[in-house]
Amino acid sequence: MSRILSNENSLVNVFISELRDETIQKDSMRFRRNLERLGEIIAYEISKHLEYSEKEVTTPLGIANVPVLKDQPVIATILRAGLPVHQGMLNYFDQAGNAFVSAYRKHHKDNTFEIKVEYMSSPDLNDKVLIICDPMLATGQSMLLAYKALIQRGKPRHVHVVGLIASVEGLTYVKSHFPENTTFWMGAVDDELTVKSYIVPGLGDAGDLAYGTKI
Repeated sequence: MSRILSNENSLVNVFISELRDETIQKDSMRFRRNLERLGEIIAYEISKHLEYSEKEVTTPLGIANVPVLKDQPVIATILRAGLPVHQGMLNYFDQAGNAFVSAYRKHHKDNTFEIKVEYMSSPDLNDKVLIICDPMLATGQSMLLAYKALIQRGKPRHVHVVGLIASVEGLTYVKSHFPENTTFWMGAVDDELTVKSYIVPGLGDAGDLAYGTKI
């Protein structure tokens, strides 16, 4: 199943429009906060599809029976651009497990590149709900390699893949390579992916815009 949140009128479109706006992008704090806000919104949407159990809560006046999360998910993030999205999700899933994967593009002289995974840290994932988030889903290769690295820590019960801006090509790629027990949550999907694997219109380099230009 896949959900494209920009297909419905909501504040998602406001925050995405600000992420794309080259003038507003000059404010890196605002850029990070918009990534975080979208992480919060998608966390809320995902929460509707998790398992709950009833719990008795004692109030000053009596007992209330309320549904609470049966199990906490594990939130996984691809460094570094995914950190604000991760924080947004952690604001809502504030008892979740946390996993981190370092993936980057290693460019070659012929203008081709390959995705390299250098670092991974994760709790046990056996029978867990795994949420993998990254602002940009261009080719989809980073997301897939991050998933393959993470499942060395166990087989999740369900996987939620989160991207704020995706290309049609990248979304098609991950949908064909992830297991059936995966739900895809995208903020918006753009039609074009350049030969250098940049999403158009996209928004540019999310990591640089959030944290500064890298050397």
